[in-house]
Amino acid sequence: MHSSARRRVLPGFGLTLGLSWSYLGLIVLLPLSGLFLKTFSLSWAQFWDTVASPRVLAAYRLSFGAAFLAALLNAVFGLLVAWVLVRYRFPGKALVDALVDLPFALPTAVAGLTLTTLYSRNGWYGQHLEALGFQVAFTPVGIVIALTFIGLPFVVRTVQPVLEDIEADVEEAAATLGATPWQVFTRVLFPSVMPALLSGFTLAFARAIGEYGSVVFISGNMPMKTEIAPLLIITRLEQYDYAGATAIAGVMLAASFALLLAVNLLQRWTQRRFETRPGTG
Repeated sequence: MHSSARRRVLPGFGLTLGLSWSYLGLIVLLPLSGLFLKTFSLSWAQFWDTVASPRVLAAYRLSFGAAFLAALLNAVFGLLVAWVLVRYRFPGKALVDALVDLPFALPTAVAGLTLTTLYSRNGWYGQHLEALGFQVAFTPVGIVIALTFIGLPFVVRTVQPVLEDIEADVEEAAATLGATPWQVFTRVLFPSVMPALLSGFTLAFARAIGEYGSVVFISGNMPMKTEIAPLLIITRLEQYDYAGATAIAGVMLAASFALLLAVNLLQRWTQRRFETRPGTG
């Protein structure tokens, strides 16, 4: 009786589990089922002509490539920002901490317009970059900047609690034992932060793949050059080609799921590897 009560952590487990599955079914599974059912209305030849056309393939390469690069930049600089916020005290720290969450609160369309204004040829940043021979707005570089902007909070807010749990005494003890700063980082800090960093990378990457509002203005939407896959989906919907739109979206969904699954498996392997290493934990 006592062991049975201990196993039931939540009261009414069957009811709560049923409600959870019902909610996920309505919010996630039902829309995804509708997407694939609409795609199945196409023949195989029609489906292949839609998703394998040169224009669509170029949009896929740009969307996934820019999302990956932006998530990679966020992993590096997000770790740096989280480290500064946790380890140092400086004037305006509360303001910097609040600014990290700005992309969460700012509408994506507003972010896109702001970035386009700043990086256009007549913008505050763009005019100086143009003088140096660099063009950001209406190029793939602008897309990466926009995706980096909207993805940074995911990495910072994922890594920050882990860094806060790591006591500074651990670093001091390693240094006392003769470890160099690089050894302290690679053998003491990084193993503890790596799983959270991979989680933040995954969230930023997933967010960037389907981003539309902040990218559509700064990209310029030039076919084969700066046209992203979400814009192609919107274009097909505006042309009432619903099956074509769902076909493009279905390929993006399948590719995104495969990539996220691979990253999650890598995260679990990394966490297990560092936990079983001698001298860790």
